[in-house]
Amino acid sequence: MLGAMNHTEPTMAAALDVNLLAKFVDPLPYPAVARPQGRKPSPADPKTSVSFYRIQAQATESKVHRDLAATRFWSFGPTVPGPTFETRAGEPLLIEWVNTLPGAHFLPIDRTIHGAESDKPEVRTVVHLHGAKTGPASDGYPEDWIVPGKSSLYFYPNQQDAAMLWYHDHALGINRLNVYAGLLGTFFIRDSVEDALNLPRGKYELPLILYDRLLTREGQLLYPVSPDPQSPWVPEVFGNAILVNGKLFPYLEVEPRKYRFRVLNGSNARIYHLSLTRENSAEELPFHQIGTDQGLLPAPVPLTRLDIAPGERADLVMDFREFGGAQLILKSDAYVVMQFRVASGKVNDASSLPSALRSVPKITESQVVQTRLLTLDEYVNKAGNSAMLLLNATHWKAPVTERPMLGSTEVWTLINPTNDTHPIHLHLVRFQILDRQTYEPWLFQTKRQLHFLGSAELPEPNEAGWKDTVQAHSRMVTRIIVPFEGFTGRYVWHCHILEHEDNEMMRPYEVIPAA
Repeated sequence: MLGAMNHTEPTMAAALDVNLLAKFVDPLPYPAVARPQGRKPSPADPKTSVSFYRIQAQATESKVHRDLAATRFWSFGPTVPGPTFETRAGEPLLIEWVNTLPGAHFLPIDRTIHGAESDKPEVRTVVHLHGAKTGPASDGYPEDWIVPGKSSLYFYPNQQDAAMLWYHDHALGINRLNVYAGLLGTFFIRDSVEDALNLPRGKYELPLILYDRLLTREGQLLYPVSPDPQSPWVPEVFGNAILVNGKLFPYLEVEPRKYRFRVLNGSNARIYHLSLTRENSAEELPFHQIGTDQGLLPAPVPLTRLDIAPGERADLVMDFREFGGAQLILKSDAYVVMQFRVASGKVNDASSLPSALRSVPKITESQVVQTRLLTLDEYVNKAGNSAMLLLNATHWKAPVTERPMLGSTEVWTLINPTNDTHPIHLHLVRFQILDRQTYEPWLFQTKRQLHFLGSAELPEPNEAGWKDTVQAHSRMVTRIIVPFEGFTGRYVWHCHILEHEDNEMMRPYEVIPAA
């Protein structure tokens, strides 16, 4: 049956109360930049060579706070998050993703989850470059996992606009555990359009990679399980320790000038509601959003709060000129995320915040060849607890039902009767949000009738660019318009709440050749 999700958060009895720790005693770390190991022939043209990288998934330890012991993680490379890739549009690269992890998992595996049955190895990885337009063999299909001692060679063409992408584990059935363990990092594509805008760059442009975790009193990762003996799966995991680039309550010393922050929500389930305030003040200070998942917006959007769901990215410009000598706090609701310490005095800031950024032509519905109605479904057990989630009431293993044609444009109508906002991600493609509209779920579930309760709402201005992840809000119909470009082959679409994706809110779709 369909129903409302039980949102009881996991017991905190065994979790560390992070508010007992001193705040702002650790500087914000900068992820290392990945360095190529040389060049290799391009799979697209063996007569040419491309940069080659070799990245290991490995066990590591890292101090998330000055006063805690080192925490055990899994990572790409020696640090969490993994190294940042800096690339250019039109310049392909090869990455060999190597699994050197231990043979046993250190987080609890639910063997009742599809893809994690007892005949599957405990430790498996496959890497998805989220937001990339790649061939299916390099997309990180959830069943293309490798075990320790094995590797996969992936080719990334980078034939797309400048944007912040990110890479993370995508192994079927244990994706939520592997990402929680630390298998994630960022990937930047640059281009000449972005270069010409004179935005803050160099040391004035930083990634802010946000992810929440639960920690034991010994400072180790705590992944909660359900008291239900039939299944230890929990529908969502929310941590009280919000890490930024791997640190808890970090501080960043900034000059009184403009900075560009590339924000990623790498959490399993938490939607952040970010605001900037002075220390000991509730007044929300202004900043600008200049880009979203798939690159620059048409123009800067002034904000005092940013709502960002798992998988989404936001490109922000914050101007600290008026706050010399002040201490500012980045918050999400009641959670303190980090501190900015603004230096006194004046500096020469030659960067710009242009009034126009990048043209984003609107896709018209006259181009649409097919409209699909797709439901986001939750199923509860007799106790009223969430037991499973599906897309369009269809299991992962069922035959493919969405087969768009290469070069065509479709509208995907996401119908959400649940009490959750589901961040829906489509692999391979970028899309635009058309609108959202409230509706009567009961009529659709019983009679397949879409009865709308209000007028359609256009996307917010900071969503009015190219997206690859959309917030499909509770009891609303969300419409996206999707050009299927790039490659034919099998890909997936799924909810980016990782607990939902693992059980089993993910479906394959197949791009077929043009007729």
